[in-house]
Amino acid sequence: MESIKQIYKIGNGPSSSHTMGPKRAAEIFIQDLPDTVASFRTTLYGSLAATGVGHMTDVAVLDVLRPIAPTIIVWEPKTELDFHPNGIRFEAFDAENILIKEWLVFSVGGGSLANEEFDERTSQEVYPHNTITEIMDYCKANSLHYWEYVEKYEGPEIWEHLDEVWKVMKEAVERGLDEVGILPGGLNLRRKAGDYMIRAKGYGSNVQSRGLVYSYALAVSEENAAGGRIVTAPTCGSCGVLPAVLYHLSTSRSFTPKRIHRALATAGLFGNVARTNASISGAEVGCQGEVGVACSMAAAAANQLFGGTLKQIEYAAEMGLEHHLGLTCDPVCGLVQIPCIERNAFAAARALDANTYANFSDGTHRVSFDQVVSVMKQTGKDLPSIYRETSEGGLALHEQSIQSITC
Repeated sequence: MESIKQIYKIGNGPSSSHTMGPKRAAEIFIQDLPDTVASFRTTLYGSLAATGVGHMTDVAVLDVLRPIAPTIIVWEPKTELDFHPNGIRFEAFDAENILIKEWLVFSVGGGSLANEEFDERTSQEVYPHNTITEIMDYCKANSLHYWEYVEKYEGPEIWEHLDEVWKVMKEAVERGLDEVGILPGGLNLRRKAGDYMIRAKGYGSNVQSRGLVYSYALAVSEENAAGGRIVTAPTCGSCGVLPAVLYHLSTSRSFTPKRIHRALATAGLFGNVARTNASISGAEVGCQGEVGVACSMAAAAANQLFGGTLKQIEYAAEMGLEHHLGLTCDPVCGLVQIPCIERNAFAAARALDANTYANFSDGTHRVSFDQVVSVMKQTGKDLPSIYRETSEGGLALHEQSIQSITC
């Protein structure tokens, strides 16, 4: 299994698979280009084409290619290639319009790329185990916490990376709380994070606590929707869940940065297992692979902070994912706004509930995290493509027909 650095990537929103991935792909394509390049053609397939405008896929690609040569974007939303729904083909031509370089690659979730020749999801083998069951057994046998397991195989340098991750997460929360106005994209959706924070402070402790968690998740998700700097956790579309939980616990319970870093390590491990054995791509398995996995990561992190055992942490993570099974990815107008932003807020609250529930137990339960990951993968395969980030069904279709939204 690869490094948890593949789960935590720092970049700009609004989508890890539709913005960060294509931009990185374009940057790779222009390496070692012949001097004779006179123009580019980029063809987007499947989900990349269906929701690419809302996710600013074309902007991400053009920002890289257009300074070099004129570029055209070809949209093929009805063509889904076998390898993955998020296909992108780059072509470079000379002055005579003769093809001189071509590359077909796929944005497979979380900003990672793959095709028949390479796969960033498995390119950096760091861990000898691929399931939480194996990891838990190893940790029991060696008296390790999950975060100690991460340090053992990643090395002490992982803490420097997680320190930067936490710094960017906090900045996204605080920036998002201060920002006001309309989010870009045409839905005329106003930022709500700051309002939620102010209203939360007017309530008693229980309601206030929940309201603040909402506001933190909204803050990061709104920053992502506006193209701000965030951390994938595990994706851009689900980037508000984990920061909301950790920011809330760090401010309300005074957990030290070191403890937050350890919680991030534990959360990254669970996200990594889901990414390795299933998918975190909404275009491949629906929103269960994004918000569902984010909720499981946040639940594991919270339980780690509250002193949960190996079994309790695994149980919290299992519940966070299990209760998102079947969640469709149906963004209105292809934007990471409706229903994505609210889903981040609710998933953050659900993660805290999963933590509490697990702490009431001794960690014993019938369905394991690994089993839920397997079910999530199969459920994703069974979902029709209209519910996997194409904006052709579900809420996306209903909203457009009922409210006549112009996308």
